[in-house]
Amino acid sequence: MGFERFGRISFTSQTKAAAFVDYLEKEELRYTKCRTCGQAFFPPRADCASCLSSDMEWVKVADKGKLISFTRACYAPTGFEEDVPYVLAVADFNTVKVFGRLKAGISLDELQPGMDVQVKTVSLPAGQISYEFVPA
Repeated sequence: MGFERFGRISFTSQTKAAAFVDYLEKEELRYTKCRTCGQAFFPPRADCASCLSSDMEWVKVADKGKLISFTRACYAPTGFEEDVPYVLAVADFNTVKVFGRLKAGISLDELQPGMDVQVKTVSLPAGQISYEFVPA
C-alpha cells in the first residue's frame, strides 16, 4: 500500500518501491542504489537490473542538478488531458538522472540545457503527491 498516493492518477496501489512516496511526503526525492554493484536507479527499483540483487538502499537526490533536455508535450495519456501543454525534462543530479515535469508557467525561453534546477514536491488536489523541477 501507499503508492496510490503518487501522481495524478495511480495505476497501482502496491509496489516494492512504495517508500518512494513516503520520502516525497517528507519533501525528499530519493532513488535506489544497489549495495552489491553500485548501480543507481530512477525511478527507484526494488531489485537491481544489473546484477539482480535485492540489496538496495534509498539515497537522497542532490539538492541541485543540471537540466539536460526538455520537451513541451501537447498531448497527454488518458486522465491527464487537462494538463496539456506541459514540459517534461531530464536533469542530471551527479549520481543519477531524473525524469519529471517542469513547474507549470515557466516559459520555454527561460530554459537552457545546463541550467541549475531543483526538485520540489507538489501536493495535488486529490491528496496525492508528486514532484517537479524548478530553476535553482
